[in-house]
Amino acid sequence: MLPRATGDLALVMGGGGARAAYQAGLLRGLVRLHPEFAPSIVTGVSAGAINAACLASRAGPFGERVEFLVELWKSLSTEQVFRVDGRVLAANAVRAGMKLVSGGAIHGPKVRALVDTAPLRELLLRACEAAPDGSIPGIERNVAAGTPRAFAITAASYSTGQSITFVQGRGVEPWTRAQRRSVLGPITVDHVMASAALPIFFPAIEVGGRWYGDGGMRLTAPLSPAVHLGARRILAISTRYVRTQEEADRALVDAYPPPAQVLGVLFNSVFLDQFDADAQAMERINALLATSSGTNAADLRRLELCLLRPSRDLGRLANEHEPALPRAFRFMTRGLGTRETRSNDLLSLIMFQPDYLTRLIELGEQDAARCGDAIDTLFTPT
Repeated sequence: MLPRATGDLALVMGGGGARAAYQAGLLRGLVRLHPEFAPSIVTGVSAGAINAACLASRAGPFGERVEFLVELWKSLSTEQVFRVDGRVLAANAVRAGMKLVSGGAIHGPKVRALVDTAPLRELLLRACEAAPDGSIPGIERNVAAGTPRAFAITAASYSTGQSITFVQGRGVEPWTRAQRRSVLGPITVDHVMASAALPIFFPAIEVGGRWYGDGGMRLTAPLSPAVHLGARRILAISTRYVRTQEEADRALVDAYPPPAQVLGVLFNSVFLDQFDADAQAMERINALLATSSGTNAADLRRLELCLLRPSRDLGRLANEHEPALPRAFRFMTRGLGTRETRSNDLLSLIMFQPDYLTRLIELGEQDAARCGDAIDTLFTPT
């Protein structure tokens, strides 16, 4: 059976910090199942925006771009994402604490985040083959060739409170919705950094005179950029593990929840849960269209969605690899109570350790094989 054309197929990747290594592994497994896979629309948010930028900017067939992405994640270390010098971490924590307890009376260097992400910018410059000023010629080249024809990433504007989707593509019409809108124009490394600027941990990024943070914060409809760009079939990759009812009923902490547990639940609700809610909304619209032929559905179209997610709890996996963290950073995270919870969602976001990342890649490959039938539906003629 011949595969369907991929001109209306979108790849959508959600956030999740270090968990995004799972997306690279899943894509490798998918390309092995379908070597012809080459989405014409690529979108991402947060760490998914980093993966999307690499795929949209590199030269060569899509399968080769995926292999590059996998090798990039395998070679990654914490030091390549942010500086982990113990003195810097301690100084940031002390300055932030003193400013808090003094009611802002103590002045000094501003503490913009717990860590310095300058190494991440250098990494992205190399990975996206960008110019020193952050411009990414490869995206313009690939968009002109239609591989992909549209690329989009989303960031949250601290200046306006809106969710902003930056788009680079051919024949794209801008859109505006409640508290979210698109901005057309060349996408740079700074846009990617902005989309992945995890609040508290990573500093906000200035783009065009305004400050931006992690795109998952205000993105209530993570699938919408792909839909606006003309997708009719969407392959979406989430990094959120859905616990069974039995697992959900089992307590993750035995005493009062430590900050790490509170932050983990908060970050999941802000950055990952919207993916599931948006997918459910799309399924309801599809069901409505299947049973309605009235004019009220004239502006709607049926969309095929394949939403893939980890088959294992990535927070529990993070606990297994916690001892390998850099000493200073491990000291800080343990101060937040990362050893007091059984499923460490917070730690899984920031654990850029080679052994953990390799395990996520392997899990992604296994899940692609496990979900082969679901993936096939996007390629099978209807």
